[in-house]
Amino acid sequence: MHATLPLLRKTDFPSLRRKALDTLQVNLGYKCNQTCVHCHVNAGPNRKEMMDERTIDTVIRVLADKGLTTLDLTGGAPEMNPRFRYLVQSARALGVRVIDRCNLTILSEPGYEGLAEFLAAEGVEVTASMPCYSQDNVDKQRGDGVFDRSIAALQALNALGYGKPDTGLVLNLVFNPQGAALPPGQQQLEADYKRELAAHFRIVFNQLFVIVNMPIQRFGSTLVSKGQFAGYMALLKANHLEKNLDSVMCRTLVSVDWQGYLYDCDFNQMLGMTAPIGERPRPHLDDLLQQDIEGTAIAIADHCYGCTAGQGSSCGGAFA
Repeated sequence: MHATLPLLRKTDFPSLRRKALDTLQVNLGYKCNQTCVHCHVNAGPNRKEMMDERTIDTVIRVLADKGLTTLDLTGGAPEMNPRFRYLVQSARALGVRVIDRCNLTILSEPGYEGLAEFLAAEGVEVTASMPCYSQDNVDKQRGDGVFDRSIAALQALNALGYGKPDTGLVLNLVFNPQGAALPPGQQQLEADYKRELAAHFRIVFNQLFVIVNMPIQRFGSTLVSKGQFAGYMALLKANHLEKNLDSVMCRTLVSVDWQGYLYDCDFNQMLGMTAPIGERPRPHLDDLLQQDIEGTAIAIADHCYGCTAGQGSSCGGAFA
């Protein structure tokens, strides 16, 4: 049972408007082979929500008709959608850059044999969750045995050329703090990751993305149950930097849920805060085919301070 979260939508966060759209971030479903403490999606093995074929075909139409450059696939574990490979191949055929937000352990799940080879063959960028380079910290946050399986997956990706110079196969890692604290500096932490993973496991990768934990869903409920919610929100607000507003991901990205409804970011999606696009109360992918959304307003709430605190935070890591 999750603790009741305080209302976030009464906010003094600065108003925002969209720039030109270039990225579609698509949640293919909430089913996942893991159940992580920091997960803002409440994903897990028992979730049934899954994007269907018709909606995936609409995603492909939007990519083609709007000339978008990037398709960012997330979940749950996006690879657990049975139409994952079809969508990837269709987007790549359009020349679209595809990012797979991979939890790494999916690569060793029964039934997913050959997944790593498929990603490499299609030139998919892999952005992989790796909250630490030590076993104790990873298993504490993500479950027993996850560290060893993650290391094996990274080694398998390296063997295919991921993270290595001149292969064109991009492998990025993602760090989330374990508790109610801002993450350390991205540049120094990336250097630490590269040194430790190379020394102990001969693993290489391109970049480390440092991402702030959002005070919503599972992580937000954990904060409430520990009496840390108000303190964490105060921390985010105290570290807000106005200059980060120009780089927040919602300015150029639209988040799409498993049913095809539109949000300004993945976090708003989890809070049910639909994007103020068009006339309908729940705008859909079909609405993107009808209009240009540059200059439209962005739905904001207190959790938005998580993206502007300190060095900034987005799906592509820190801004600075």
